[in-house]
Amino acid sequence: MYTVLICDDDRDIRAALRIYLTDAGYAVAEAKNGAEALSAVGEEGLDLILLDIMMPVMDGLTALAEIRRSSASPAILLTAK
Repeated sequence: MYTVLICDDDRDIRAALRIYLTDAGYAVAEAKNGAEALSAVGEEGLDLILLDIMMPVMDGLTALAEIRRSSASPAILLTAK
């Protein structure tokens, strides 16, 4: 089973994506900000990262730069920006 990390500070967006992805057969991990995403990348083998840009604590672009130091998992930026 493939695992997707959803990283977004909006609870409703995370919930909607979780529903769509689990219904399609994916395992889902969640993070509320870039710092949590970094922890999740270190703990789990991820097949895809869905990442918002504008988040508190650590924004998505900074998080992605840090993630790239240790992971080559594909990432898709989902953002209103």
